[in-house]
Amino acid sequence: MDRLANTVRPYAWGSTTAIPELLGTAPTGEPQAEMWMGAHPGAPSRIDRGTGPVSLAEVIDAAPGTELGADTVRAFGPRLPFLLKLLAAGSPLSLQVHPDLAQAQEGFADEERRGVPIDAAHRNYKDANHKPELIVALTPFDGLCGFRHPAQAADLLEGLGVDDLKPYIDILRATPEEDALREVLTAVLSAEHHAIAGTVERVAVAIDQPAAKAGPHADAYAAYAGLAHHYPGDPGVLAAMLLNHVRLQPGEAMFLGAGIPHAYLSGLGVELMANSDNVLRCGLTPKHVDVPELLRVVRFEAGDAGVLRPEDVNGEEVYETPIDEFRLSRFALAPGAAPHPLASRTPQILLCTAGTVQLREAGAEADAEAGAEADAGSGSGAGLTLAPGESAFVPAGERITLAGDGTLFRATVVA
Repeated sequence: MDRLANTVRPYAWGSTTAIPELLGTAPTGEPQAEMWMGAHPGAPSRIDRGTGPVSLAEVIDAAPGTELGADTVRAFGPRLPFLLKLLAAGSPLSLQVHPDLAQAQEGFADEERRGVPIDAAHRNYKDANHKPELIVALTPFDGLCGFRHPAQAADLLEGLGVDDLKPYIDILRATPEEDALREVLTAVLSAEHHAIAGTVERVAVAIDQPAAKAGPHADAYAAYAGLAHHYPGDPGVLAAMLLNHVRLQPGEAMFLGAGIPHAYLSGLGVELMANSDNVLRCGLTPKHVDVPELLRVVRFEAGDAGVLRPEDVNGEEVYETPIDEFRLSRFALAPGAAPHPLASRTPQILLCTAGTVQLREAGAEADAEAGAEADAGSGSGAGLTLAPGESAFVPAGERITLAGDGTLFRATVVA
């Protein structure tokens, strides 16, 4: 096993305090949005096996069968198919959606064929992969996920008393579900900029009052009020009001499949996703919004947000998702309990989020002297101790045990 040295990405929406508090480090005053754990070329983790730090991506490229295992290579090729993150939202992220695998392959091939530079601001597809995501809350976590039922969205908009919204309300009440959602989202995102900005400004004024009152939509109004004031005049504010507002408590999760519009608003969480950069934005951003392509990808299906809670499988709390590229689970380890054996034919990344967790090679001596020697370095050895925010890569086929007094997340592959 290998201790990981990870990169923290300073995106503008990141919290200045959440990740430093978890790591036990002093805030820098700059936003710290995401800490990446994996082999993504944008910011691969680094390991040290005794010859100096090296990229985990380079290690995998040199021996994919050894590091990933035959099952993973056969299913997904010679690359780590997932990316694990700590995500700390201090302000709202852009409203966005991800393509399914066929859409990503088609879109990437089309842009390659047309010669669109990979780093162009108007490029939609950075790769040919889909990007399903799972976010598990470590603190109370607010987000938007999936469309509300049209009648509920109409009630929400009507409660603001803004005349500009009446045409959208009428469509939501009188048109079949899929058509209603498509028609309103299209109208909002395709409207003349000056006109829609004025509507958003009037919504921003009107929404503060219901946001401050107790009522069935108070939390949602408060969330949308924050968006309206953070992104003045942005049509994405109106698009967001078509979506379910979700507040996760620690340990609860959201799964974001292809075509599901969503946004993270605030909070700290563990995020696991397929290894892709493909994002189509719907608003709440100064970045490129390709409305025709977005409308091709969005699934206009209403429903509840679908909060996930883990299911216990022999002491391992598993977050079930319909995705083979990744599987996320959690261990709550208690002092004095027997070490928990952990073996897998696929690669694993283990992340501690509370307390301390000891990882030991199965059969290795775990006395204090051996533990201290192993933990003194950052590379592989008989064992590692992880503190909050620390992580390790475990190659396929390596058998280890877990012990300690803390919480550990396990990211691996379904293969």
